[in-house]
Amino acid sequence: MTSHITILVTVLLSLMGLGIAWYYMKKVVSIPIDLGLNEDESKRLKFIHGAIASGAMAFLKQEYRVLTIFMLAFALIIAVLIDDTHTPGYREGIYTAIAFLFGAAISIASGYIGMKVATQGNARTTVSARKGISYAFDVAIDSGAVMGFALVGLATLGLVVIYLVLSALMSELGPENNHILMEVIAGFGLGGSTIALFARVGGGIFTKAADVGADLVGKVEKGIPEDDPRNPAVIADNVGDNVGDVAGMGADLFGSCAESTCAAMVISAVAFAYDPNALLYPILISAVGIPVSFITKLVVGVNDEDDVAPALMKLLIISSALMAVIMFFFTLLLIPEFFTLNGEQYTNMGVYWCFLSGLIAGLAVGLLTGYYTSENYEPVKDVARSCETGVATNIIFGLALGYRSTVLPYLCIAVSIFVSWQLAGMYGVAIASLGMLGTLVIALMIDAYGPVADNAGGIAEMVGLPKEVRRRTDILDSAGNTTAAIGKGFAIGAAILTSLALFAAFITAAENLQGEPITVSLLDPLVYTSVFIGAVLPFLFTAMTMQSVGKAAFDMIAEVRRQFQTIPGIMEGTGEPDYAECVAISTKAALREMIAPGILIMGTPLVAGFLFGVEAVAGILVGSLVAGGVLAIASSNSGGAWDNAKKYIEAGNLGGKGSEQHKASVVGDTVGDPLKDTSGPSLNILIKLSAILSLVFAPFFVNYGGILL
Repeated sequence: MTSHITILVTVLLSLMGLGIAWYYMKKVVSIPIDLGLNEDESKRLKFIHGAIASGAMAFLKQEYRVLTIFMLAFALIIAVLIDDTHTPGYREGIYTAIAFLFGAAISIASGYIGMKVATQGNARTTVSARKGISYAFDVAIDSGAVMGFALVGLATLGLVVIYLVLSALMSELGPENNHILMEVIAGFGLGGSTIALFARVGGGIFTKAADVGADLVGKVEKGIPEDDPRNPAVIADNVGDNVGDVAGMGADLFGSCAESTCAAMVISAVAFAYDPNALLYPILISAVGIPVSFITKLVVGVNDEDDVAPALMKLLIISSALMAVIMFFFTLLLIPEFFTLNGEQYTNMGVYWCFLSGLIAGLAVGLLTGYYTSENYEPVKDVARSCETGVATNIIFGLALGYRSTVLPYLCIAVSIFVSWQLAGMYGVAIASLGMLGTLVIALMIDAYGPVADNAGGIAEMVGLPKEVRRRTDILDSAGNTTAAIGKGFAIGAAILTSLALFAAFITAAENLQGEPITVSLLDPLVYTSVFIGAVLPFLFTAMTMQSVGKAAFDMIAEVRRQFQTIPGIMEGTGEPDYAECVAISTKAALREMIAPGILIMGTPLVAGFLFGVEAVAGILVGSLVAGGVLAIASSNSGGAWDNAKKYIEAGNLGGKGSEQHKASVVGDTVGDPLKDTSGPSLNILIKLSAILSLVFAPFFVNYGGILL
């Protein structure tokens, strides 16, 4: 009966999240889109808003059309290749394919909802800024809240539904074979992560192609302001903010949530096969974050301009503190006081400390990321000052900052891993990853807030609203830039812990299938060689995504230059740029260029496992995890620092806009754009997707892999 209560609580909290998302969506769209505007301003705003919204949704529809075909084909591969020969009469591949498709569908729905409300909230944030900063902040954060509550609500509800459905379909296996059920449910995480791969890579290529094209031709060559309506790429740039930072980030963190939960349940199925309370504890962690985040949002507000940045930080800190208190009681209630895993005895208090270590590590990584990427602190000011001697020193200082910024976050994550491993083994690491994701609703809320505020400023500029409106939206955007960088750091930290938890789940699943322990030793030449191969994968992936951005940006730059040269009156403001053509260029480039990186990530573990077996896959996962995490943090923080160094100068420091220092900072920001918005965040997917893919295909590797050995 108690297990039914646990499921009931999770379902109710999930439905609560969806209800809150619906409430905030209605609240946002109830604001008149032309509030306080005259007829000319209203006409212009509606055109720009419509172009951004239709461009974003058109890209999503084209991307999802391609992904639907891929998902069906890959589900067929899963159904055919996966078969646990120890359970005759069951084709686990079929059930895994069902979970895979369900996870992909939930991820798609989450991205679509977030994108829809973000494109509705941007213009409404602009018009609300006429009334005051607090009104504009409320609209932007409410838009982000829709993404946060809807995504986590769908993720937890989806996990409960797939658990109940597959439990019923596979009921003949009995509780003693719950580990098989959990391995099948891992397909749900694989579906979400696969969508995240293409959403992150495709969205990142889209947004950076537009951004680079708009900046290099508009700001550097033509000397016109950012978001100037004369720039043909400006609409594509605003579309890209939503495509990359709303749909892409949402899919990324949905994948982390689903994957961490699946990893924890695969490991715990051995210890808690007959205890559904403990088995479902990982799902409940994310569900508890829903009411905690709602309470936090209600108590944090903005009254004046100085409150904006602190309010966003308060959301993270207060929600983390509340989660720490509430999960203490849930952990003691659901986890047995003593339990045994892999021959070691652990306690429920140990599990709680694992959760807390992940929660604290996630907050620390976020705050450290803010320190290294905010213009309020010395690291970014140093990068800005380096612009006084030109572009070269700006690039050098930015790269140095990125490399240096990896040390403290990695130490925080390492401490969390060590503490968790000591207190509850690899199950503890999985719980730590869920602890880091405990405030996922808030993380998504403030991350989606960023592109809404950014778009609001662009719309104010393009419509020609009073400078006071743009000044207020710039305050929102500046705070959003910092929180976006924090969100990327948070996502990278979560990906590292999630990947390690998935690695442990992969080894656990393979041991269950083989019936004997698996030793992954660095003294084994196969494992050591595989670690080297895994370590180079993130660099190859980064090179591929950066080159993809370069190709797409080349086409965009050529098109923007062509329009400036051939459309009469474009610089005078009397000619109308062809915005749609620039959106089409980014769309085609993103859909074309996301294929090769996807094949690299998904193909490597499959080929390695088939040719060389489980140990080779394990080595590749370890190498890509360690190297990929460092490269992701360095790339993201270098790009964030260059971006905010530019904004620091634009605010009137070191010569201000139009100065030589400003021009150097624009070039640095352009170099950093594909690092912070494409390659860096996409590396999250590489290390997670490789691990979840290996977990799902563990039966294939054990039964049919290693043909060359």
